[in-house]
Amino acid sequence: MSLPETPFTQATRIRLLPGSYREAYLEARHGTSQFPILIEPADGPNTVTFEPKGLEGGSLQFIDVSYVYLQEFRVRVEGGDGLHLERCDHVLFRRLRISSVRSEGQDETVKINQSKYIYIEDCDIFDAGDNCIDMVAVQWGHIVRNKLHNAQDWVIYLKGGSAYFTIEGNEIYGGGTGGLTCGQGTGFQFMSSPWIHYEAYDIKVINNIIHDCEGAGLGVNSGYNILMAHNTLYRVGSRSHLAEFVHGSRGCDGNEINACLPQLKLGGWGTTNEGGQFIPNRQVCLFNNVLYDPTGFTTGGQFLAVAAPIAPPVGSNLPNPSRADDGLVFRGNIFWATPFDLPLGIEDPTQGCQEGTCTEAQLRAENHFNDLEPDFISAAEGDFRPQLGGRLASQVGVAMPDFTWDAAPSPPLVPPGNLDNRVARDRSGAKRPTRSPPGALLP
Repeated sequence: MSLPETPFTQATRIRLLPGSYREAYLEARHGTSQFPILIEPADGPNTVTFEPKGLEGGSLQFIDVSYVYLQEFRVRVEGGDGLHLERCDHVLFRRLRISSVRSEGQDETVKINQSKYIYIEDCDIFDAGDNCIDMVAVQWGHIVRNKLHNAQDWVIYLKGGSAYFTIEGNEIYGGGTGGLTCGQGTGFQFMSSPWIHYEAYDIKVINNIIHDCEGAGLGVNSGYNILMAHNTLYRVGSRSHLAEFVHGSRGCDGNEINACLPQLKLGGWGTTNEGGQFIPNRQVCLFNNVLYDPTGFTTGGQFLAVAAPIAPPVGSNLPNPSRADDGLVFRGNIFWATPFDLPLGIEDPTQGCQEGTCTEAQLRAENHFNDLEPDFISAAEGDFRPQLGGRLASQVGVAMPDFTWDAAPSPPLVPPGNLDNRVARDRSGAKRPTRSPPGALLP
């Protein structure tokens, strides 16, 4: 079927006959909100698979496409990215099953870069040598009700100036480096102006279940206005800590000075050399989460990792010092892990949280650390509802103030995000009463 390169004047449905296809590639095809491109199986779910024939194939590649909706088929790859979007907008994944080969050095199961308005719903995305979802310089969208699991690195991260996302109601597990992080590290030349300061902006991580990760369940590695609220974490941090708030990395990949210098001249944060880990956080809030490592599961060494302020490179446009804990707030969270004398992780004066909104006294006063064990119906069987009338159900979460945007760096100035921090419903869709218990689910 031949598709026009000009915007469509009628909706197009591509219906795939049952069977196995080697791969698919679509470039410079543009639907519209009125006339989208829908790609789906002709005979319903589970009848179409994209998979290798011999040693190659299995992947889907989309470059410079608009208003493309993919639903209800499977992608299985043995090399490269399973599904890759580049310079796309208004793309929907719904009820896809995408898997890769979990081997060291394998690429991402889903990779999306320099794109906008991306929506991932009700998918099963798994088995990655690196990440199940890797987003670089992607703005606007949501990632909801998915099952994301089994990755050597972080299961999912949004980085490179990614912004304006809601990540809600997912089950995330089986991470090596960790579960989910906002930010990480990016080559300066791959970022899109005006989002060329922080690694992540305006991301709301709410109502997720995150479990069985070797590293941190949640992290922020250079984020601005990041909300992590009403999540439930279970059996995370076996080799390290349960959550982390550290600097993001920035460098000029390949020392491509001519590609990175324009970003620096615009006011972006970075260097024209290999760079390092020095991009700060600002206004990151962890509210009303439950982080529970049950007895018999030993945490790696501390509850938290919070990086200390550092001096950024000269000429990088960054504030000095660069802080990972600027406006970092922990309130209403319940932490439980063994050994029972586990340190917070910020007691040493060389760590972060020594002053301002985050200090040892504030952390202990406004959160629970090993003084209230969560009592779920059956965490071991995946039922994370609090026991009715139990210890967790009796807790009252803290009120969550809205964000402001007046601390955003410039030039260039990025558009304001969603300042409303209300979490109106729980993971099941039930309406949350005012100041409901911590965690993803109501009793």
